[in-house]
Amino acid sequence: MKKTLYRLLRFATFAGLALLATQTALAQTNVVAPAAPTADERIAALEAYINNTDPGKSLTGVAGPGHNAWMMTSAALVLFMTLPGLALFYGGLVRTKNVLSVMAQCLGIAGLVTILWWAFGYSLVFGKNFGSPFLGGSEFFFFKGVESATNTDYAYWVSHNVFAIYQLMFAIITPALIVGAIAERLKFSALMVFVTVWMFVVYFPLAHMIWGVTGYMNGVWNAGAAIKAIDFAGGTVVHMSSGWSALILCLILGPRLGFGKTPMPPHSLVLCMVGTGMLWVGWYGFNAGSAVAADGVAANAFTTTTLATAVASFTWAALEYFTRGKASVLGFCSGAIAGLVVVTPACGFITSTSSVWVGLLAGAIPFLACTKLKGWLKYDDALDTFGVHAVGGTLGAFITGIFATASVNGNLNTNLKAIVGHSLWLEQLKAMGLTVALSVVSTVIIAYVIKATIGLRPELEDEQTGLDLTDHGEEGYIYEAKS
Repeated sequence: MKKTLYRLLRFATFAGLALLATQTALAQTNVVAPAAPTADERIAALEAYINNTDPGKSLTGVAGPGHNAWMMTSAALVLFMTLPGLALFYGGLVRTKNVLSVMAQCLGIAGLVTILWWAFGYSLVFGKNFGSPFLGGSEFFFFKGVESATNTDYAYWVSHNVFAIYQLMFAIITPALIVGAIAERLKFSALMVFVTVWMFVVYFPLAHMIWGVTGYMNGVWNAGAAIKAIDFAGGTVVHMSSGWSALILCLILGPRLGFGKTPMPPHSLVLCMVGTGMLWVGWYGFNAGSAVAADGVAANAFTTTTLATAVASFTWAALEYFTRGKASVLGFCSGAIAGLVVVTPACGFITSTSSVWVGLLAGAIPFLACTKLKGWLKYDDALDTFGVHAVGGTLGAFITGIFATASVNGNLNTNLKAIVGHSLWLEQLKAMGLTVALSVVSTVIIAYVIKATIGLRPELEDEQTGLDLTDHGEEGYIYEAKS
């Protein structure tokens, strides 16, 4: 009896499995496989790759090797701007006892911001599920879904993860620029706390407003933007935000000990010059890379960046020569950085001739801010972050609205055709005002909270000794062995 039941159960099991297999096979035969792309569709996709346009259904989500290679190179170039470019530039301008402190601050910011970007920042800037004009979304927290396929909200031919890392480099250098204004007198611990809060309160919202697809001030790509401004590579997002915040922070900190009484010359203009060269080279990734493709717009940004920077460097030094009788290496370096800053928001929107005018203005107006305005108002912007980045970034944002033309960048016709060449400069003024207000108010609040809790400045004796030893227990230069 038991054997009979066992045989019946085995038969029923086999019969059920056979039936299931038959149904599955029939279901699979009823599924219609997607049609292979036609020859015309393949050719159209190839043309789209060359022109950096929508590939259509045949290659949607597939990264293009040339564009991807350029963006990975650009990401490395922008990191090169901070490490070691900015670290050497700032390091050469401070006194010997503080050279390692500014380098440590650049390194610390690079590590801290990378963690914040991976966890929350990228999603808050370039996500969209919040449906907000001020912050992006939560869909990419901890880089969820940030893989090698493309995110066509921002690039048809660049891998999502490459785009995310490229934008990370902007997030790193922005707070690092602030270091220049408060060099030699801010505790390392206070800076790390400040940067952490500042990124969430200032950088992430501002970057989304300007560059996010639902951004409040993204005039190029968001048809519903309340302020229809443009910023190709970061005049508002990077330079204005850091520069204006730097001014407020240096005012709250107060001047360095002995400021105005004790000479505080740069300890190594050689390091400053080397850092300037690295920044100039790296800036091609910053500006030309902001096309997010190896295309004609990138080529234009590459050209205008070169012209504006060279003209600004020469102009600054020429003004020194005519006003002081000598053209200094520091003047050439400062002019080059000013040219790079001012052309940043404009480089992908202006002609080469316009970039020469940008260079002339960039060499003259920040020169006056650094050599005259600072002396008149007597604020201790140690390495001229405000004079170069705030004044230069503000100038650049404004003249972008004057010089931008759709003949250089056809994307300006997408949502801005009616105002380019007419009233775009008014939209730029609105974006500039909002950027200054957000940066200034936020910095005041953050700085005073930190001052009231852990404190901003080191002890008097520590500041006199130098932050290399007191914050890091190291010296930048050891000329002889100590017994």
